[in-house]
Amino acid sequence: MTFLTIGHRGVMGVEPENTLRSFVRAERSGMDVIALDLRLSKDGALVAVHDPDVDRTTDGSGAVADLTLAELRELDAGQGERVPVLEEVLDAVRLPLQVSVRDRATAAVLAELILRRDLTGRVEVASAEEAVLAEVARLVPGVRTTLYAAPGGTGGLVEQALAAGATTIAADIHLLSLETVESAHAAGLRVTARAVNTLDQLRLARALGLDGAATDLPEIRSTGRFTA
Repeated sequence: MTFLTIGHRGVMGVEPENTLRSFVRAERSGMDVIALDLRLSKDGALVAVHDPDVDRTTDGSGAVADLTLAELRELDAGQGERVPVLEEVLDAVRLPLQVSVRDRATAAVLAELILRRDLTGRVEVASAEEAVLAEVARLVPGVRTTLYAAPGGTGGLVEQALAAGATTIAADIHLLSLETVESAHAAGLRVTARAVNTLDQLRLARALGLDGAATDLPEIRSTGRFTA
């Protein structure tokens, strides 16, 4: 089994998160997958932003949903980077993408793009909302999906993932137990952790038999290469 190293918002520990600069560095660092967050701008563009507002990650302020793409483009997302749209990310890197969405409206726009550009084999959709994943699976048959565990724990997570048609579950490394991982594997699900940023956390991921881990740091890739 190959262990996948997932670049969390690119390599956000050393580059501005969810920017082309961060995604490109993740690819050059040897990551296997890039994870990013998507939200809809006021005019319906799929933009890579984690928070509901731009206050923390840019020099601007306000809700993403209240800003047009043109207005978002005027903001500095760190080191002169601009807020990218998903199609720019797809063109800037070649790696598979794990894209996180939080609502059905965003999921519907994403589904249309996946179908239009034939991205089923390259884009995996992640969400903490079972209904969102079920909707994506309905709109894009065969798409791979990941269910994010709620911060409170992993109780019932395997059953929730199966009900949503997910292929993978992802949870905080500190919330995962060997019992949960073995139960998920028995059900045919992959299990990944986030965020694995230390050697101790990487050793724990190995001990748990995880299929992969999201990391903020490029050096985790060089220490995390192994097969089992």
